[in-house]
Amino acid sequence: MKKGGKGGSKTLTGLNFEKKVDLYRLLEEIPGYTLKKAEKKAGMEVYFENELVARCFRKHEFYKFLEENNVNWKKIISRKLLPDDAMLVIDRDTLFIIEVKYQQVAGSVDEKLQTCDFKRKQYLKLVTPLDLRVEYVYVLSDWFKKKSKYKDVLDYIQSVNCHYKFNELPLTWLGLPFKKII
Repeated sequence: MKKGGKGGSKTLTGLNFEKKVDLYRLLEEIPGYTLKKAEKKAGMEVYFENELVARCFRKHEFYKFLEENNVNWKKIISRKLLPDDAMLVIDRDTLFIIEVKYQQVAGSVDEKLQTCDFKRKQYLKLVTPLDLRVEYVYVLSDWFKKKSKYKDVLDYIQSVNCHYKFNELPLTWLGLPFKKII
């Protein structure tokens, strides 16, 4: 992610994020993956070699998913949280909340990073009736890596059982399969 440059190289083992992120497009670029609109369900179904491995939800789609599972979010939390992307990895019974934070200058993103613990706990309340776990992960641009002023907040993110990755989200970390290249 160089200013004025081109995005990261393609990979077969992870999702490379750029300034404008489209998780669906990134998944479909990986060999073996296809996405289909979930029939009569919220979000997109993610298939690897024709096997359903995950479901993805954007913003309000997540609440449609809760509704189809008879979870009334209004009785659990007082205000909707709208994830950039949420991915339910079926084999892991885990909902990944994926928030992308791209930065080239100081700004409001700085303080947003400090809200992950609260948000993770809110999402956990919402999916506890479904026996799902929640992993909250930021995908950060190199801006956050190079600035020593982020050391404390990055340490904090990890201390509250949240995660961050730089520019990429490895499929193995998500628990998703991938084709090995020989």
